[in-house]
Amino acid sequence: MALIKSISGIRGTIGGKPGENLSPLDIVKFTAAFGSWVKEKNNGKKIIIGRDSRISGEMVRSLVVSTITGLGLDIVDLGLSTTPTVELAVTWEQAAGGIIITASHNPKEWNALKLLDDKGEFISAEDGAIILAKAASDNFSFAPVDRLGNYVANNSYLQKHINSILNYPLVDVQSIRKKHYKIVVDVINSTGALVVPSLLKELGVEEIIVLNAEVDGKFAHNPEPLPENLSALSSAVIKSNADLGIAVDPDVDRLSFVCEDGSMFGEEYTLVAVADYVLGKKPGNTVSNMSSTKALKEITLKHGGQYYPSAVGEVNVVKKMKEVNAVIGGEGNGGIIVPDLHYGRDALIGIGLFLSALGQHKNGLKSFRTKYPDYFISKNKIELQNGIDVGGIFEKIKRKYKNQPANTEDGLKIEFDNDWVHLRTSNTEPIIRIYAESNFETTANNIAQRLMQDIKEFI
Repeated sequence: MALIKSISGIRGTIGGKPGENLSPLDIVKFTAAFGSWVKEKNNGKKIIIGRDSRISGEMVRSLVVSTITGLGLDIVDLGLSTTPTVELAVTWEQAAGGIIITASHNPKEWNALKLLDDKGEFISAEDGAIILAKAASDNFSFAPVDRLGNYVANNSYLQKHINSILNYPLVDVQSIRKKHYKIVVDVINSTGALVVPSLLKELGVEEIIVLNAEVDGKFAHNPEPLPENLSALSSAVIKSNADLGIAVDPDVDRLSFVCEDGSMFGEEYTLVAVADYVLGKKPGNTVSNMSSTKALKEITLKHGGQYYPSAVGEVNVVKKMKEVNAVIGGEGNGGIIVPDLHYGRDALIGIGLFLSALGQHKNGLKSFRTKYPDYFISKNKIELQNGIDVGGIFEKIKRKYKNQPANTEDGLKIEFDNDWVHLRTSNTEPIIRIYAESNFETTANNIAQRLMQDIKEFI
């Protein structure tokens, strides 16, 4: 079905032909290329790995372990873990890099290798190009039998991750505890089940109801934490008279909330609310990708900071955050990056900070939501067939709207007075994403539909 090589890693559907899907041969080849790159960097020989609960996870893990140790590098295997936990473990273990075996929000037939450098951050586009070239040329050499790498399993890092959040200065456990919260959490049959309820308990949440708690990778619904996939969570919040609902994706780097009446807080506003809280304690600059709501810019300016947009993709957000010394950043898909914890999207620190902000608010989550603007982003996509010239299509659209301000740093973003539309190919799926934001839902939808029609016309 698909094999995608990008700054987000090597991602594809399991099964099928090598080079067209994420087959065992592709897994070995790209793992060997990454391991060879690590050896050339010579920052050590220890690699951290971890995986989500996907059905294919154990198969992929065994191939990764054999390949890495076959190169003469050592493995520390966190087992079932989360993306941010592996990122933190790389730094805590002073490792040379990491591999996270997860396809994040993609359905169960997908898996991926997310590649980390020695800082526990996603590798740069430049390093990614080197690794892809190595894979294409089979440019790697394996170790002789007496120099094979060592393997160690270590399942202690989920608790260490929780401890780091409890000890984070802006996480206000006392405010959370005093609220006696009852929370429903949807952990989507993945590793969130191993850590989110434990975190909530240690934060002082009084009652926790867990949906889809079986860690079997048989996702009960589409695993992307979007409103259309969270109807069961919404119903459970209402039925149990809970204070709020929490949803994470399979590798626990994205975060969404549901209000006490079952309405969506809005994944775009996860970052906005957390940033508002952080900036109130620690003023500074912020960053989000250019497909994210303009509300973050408004909140940042209110606190006396500067807002900076980046290209889409966590590595691009992190790069921009470092350039402008941002104190908080992330993506409008519910991805929170707290740089003085680590430069990676992390739903767990997001939960700690969000509940701290809510704990200091007099009323419930629905009331808390009214603190922020009610902009609407229409999120759409068009599936791509092989061979389509996306660049040519975007150039035609740019010419059609030549009188409107445009940004081509990442796909094509067009401004319409106070509204905008962003067209770009996905890093993780064979699609064009079409996002449009306006003060009004109908306007945002109309802008998105108009541009989708333009794309179809030019195809």
